[in-house]
Amino acid sequence: MNQPITGGRRHAALGFIFVTAVLDVLSLGVMIPVLPSLVLQFGGGDAATAADWNLLFAVTWGVMQFICSPVLGLMSDRFGRRPVILTSIFGLGVDFLFMAFAPSLWWLFVGRIFNGMTAASFSTASAYVADVTTPENRAKGFGLMGAAFGVGFTFGPALGGWLWQFDHRLPFLVCAALALCNWLYGFFVLPESLPPERRQPRFDWRKANPVGALNLLRRHPGLLGLAGVGFLFQLASNVLPSVFVLYMGFRYGWAPATIGLTLMASGISSILVQAVVVGRVVKVAGERGALLIGLFCGFAGFVVYGLAPTGWLYLCGLPLFALSGLIQPGLQGLMTRRVAPNEQGQLQGANSAMMGIASILGPPLFLLPFAFAVRHDATLHMPGLPVLIAAVLMLAATALAWTKARPAPISEPPSA
Repeated sequence: MNQPITGGRRHAALGFIFVTAVLDVLSLGVMIPVLPSLVLQFGGGDAATAADWNLLFAVTWGVMQFICSPVLGLMSDRFGRRPVILTSIFGLGVDFLFMAFAPSLWWLFVGRIFNGMTAASFSTASAYVADVTTPENRAKGFGLMGAAFGVGFTFGPALGGWLWQFDHRLPFLVCAALALCNWLYGFFVLPESLPPERRQPRFDWRKANPVGALNLLRRHPGLLGLAGVGFLFQLASNVLPSVFVLYMGFRYGWAPATIGLTLMASGISSILVQAVVVGRVVKVAGERGALLIGLFCGFAGFVVYGLAPTGWLYLCGLPLFALSGLIQPGLQGLMTRRVAPNEQGQLQGANSAMMGIASILGPPLFLLPFAFAVRHDATLHMPGLPVLIAAVLMLAATALAWTKARPAPISEPPSA
């Protein structure tokens, strides 16, 4: 499995990494509806206490991502993608075992710290895709990763809610089993994508930190601007897990079952975009065109979500917002062209660090305006205020991409 990928094995490798990503995200999706409920149980049913702990978990995970992602990214450039992916999957399994058997909230907290330190399977998988695809086909490969993400977050929450009704610890045990199967699959099947001659010659601690990651973004022309686009997009996307369940319940009076079906419809729309639309749009409009279309559709979708006075009008925004699935393939395609093969892991580590910052800033940025809007709903009539803030961020990302998302010369020779 440590032999580098050559020739026809590249297509098979993409299949391997797709399954790995699906299992990884599926296990995370299972956790979405059940972790807050478990925290509420530990807190004796006190919703305020549960909210405080959930915020602490989210911020802690983001901080650990910010600190550790550059280290794991550089490790994948130095030692290969495969060991880092396997380490990350193992860390996820340990986290779920902590959740399954934790006797107190503090044990859950330790598990979140450990997971935040090792959570790099998806970012390293993105570097893996960059290794096994030619620059011309890279956006399509990243579209496959987007489809894996959509599959996991479409069916994971439904699975978690179904398992929760049988036993409150069962979802975490199932997630741990999924992570173990994923690890075994990767150990026995997943080949290495980065041959020794294309790796970093040594592990440099000066690069293995958030400052070093930012220096990588500054060293390559246009990369820092693209990273800014990605950061604004990630920050805006934090509105979805932060307030959307609360928002749909408050504004439209939807029951949890209706909200779950709506989220599933959104996920299915995203999968269809990744599987059917991404390749065609990139072929016609290029990576820059796909990025701009995706960002503008994300902005327009958020506007519809934030202003829709009825549930039916809200649903009209689903297909429009689904086209925001063009963002990551276009953005990753443009960014990976600007760095060498032995810097792809550092690039994804830097992207994960930026995502960590967004995960820290996002919850208070959207939860506080939502609370304000709800408290003053009688006079303000604007429960969609946090969604409109996300729309403004997406519009800013569109404007930045218009000036910074320029095609770059290919920084690596075509793969054999």
